[in-house]
Amino acid sequence: MTDTCDYSDFSQMGTAAEIPVYADENDGIVSCKLCHNNCVIKNGRFGSCGVRGNKSGRAIIPFYGFISSLAVDPIEKKPLYHFKPGSQILSLGFTGCNLHCPFCQNWRISQKTDIQGRYMKPGEIISSALKYDTSSIAYTYSEPLVHIEFLLDCMALARRHGIANVLVTNGCINQHAAKELLKLTDAANVDLKSFSDDTYKQLLGGDLQTTLNYIKLCYIMNVHLEITTLVVPQLNDSSRELSEIADFIVSLDKKKIPWHLSAYHPEYRWNAPPTESGFLLNSAKEARKKLMYVYTGNISAVNDTSCENCGEILVRRNGYRVNVFGEVSMQDTENKKNENISFPLLPGARYKCGKCGKMSGIIC
Repeated sequence: MTDTCDYSDFSQMGTAAEIPVYADENDGIVSCKLCHNNCVIKNGRFGSCGVRGNKSGRAIIPFYGFISSLAVDPIEKKPLYHFKPGSQILSLGFTGCNLHCPFCQNWRISQKTDIQGRYMKPGEIISSALKYDTSSIAYTYSEPLVHIEFLLDCMALARRHGIANVLVTNGCINQHAAKELLKLTDAANVDLKSFSDDTYKQLLGGDLQTTLNYIKLCYIMNVHLEITTLVVPQLNDSSRELSEIADFIVSLDKKKIPWHLSAYHPEYRWNAPPTESGFLLNSAKEARKKLMYVYTGNISAVNDTSCENCGEILVRRNGYRVNVFGEVSMQDTENKKNENISFPLLPGARYKCGKCGKMSGIIC
């Protein structure tokens, strides 16, 4: 893909001196190798994402450390239901995206770069997480992967401070870059927007196989994985397409990977009517014939997590109000044997059912 975005005054965009990775420079042209777009960027232009550019023949990332939003959220909002349920997470928003979904729910920061925000160093992010006593950081809201240099720096520092890293992403990134990033990633929620290659390429500006490869890599590298599909009427809501997505998840692990079906609301350039609650609930019911854990989002619904063995409720949810009960930690038995081991539990511990003792895939 050739460059698509112009800029008029680089001096107003910050002066980050970090060197971009995954880019080649040759005869005044920058070739970005980060994602499926493989942008060829001319001088004075940006790639499709709007944040990786070319200034005088050199690759630039003037949005390194640019934060459009900083908030403390319930982790369920990401959504993550099987990773640290009931906890709070520090959420970072960026700007720009390598996809251009016409129904984007966050288009004001993903499809524009002339937005309000501030520049922060990785150390300032970690200080904020410690200040707000959050055990995890989410890189979210707009697409974080196009800011891979900042992510690598921030995530490495977070790891050194015992803070978990969470990616909320479209997964459209080439494999070599994905491997480097996932080494530092504890959990990911990946948007699988469709199971049609034509939809990805012609409507979204993405690539289905790149996304599927990223999801598979998350699973192979033992990153806690959850998948979200925004169900858009007359786009990806056919029973065939939803069934194909379910079959793909089953091919990886039908019991371990939660699938979130979220209701669409008209936004940006898409005016189809909102997803009907009844349709979404029925779609989730059908998906549960194949998958153990299917949840619905953006509607009022029961989204409890039950033991796969005996049916005992492990996590009860009412919106973002969460009660974790009926569980015994993986480490609880050892705590009883050794009084020198005390709560809180060590990071990465899992829960097991307090009724039947079956280990769950829920991470503390």
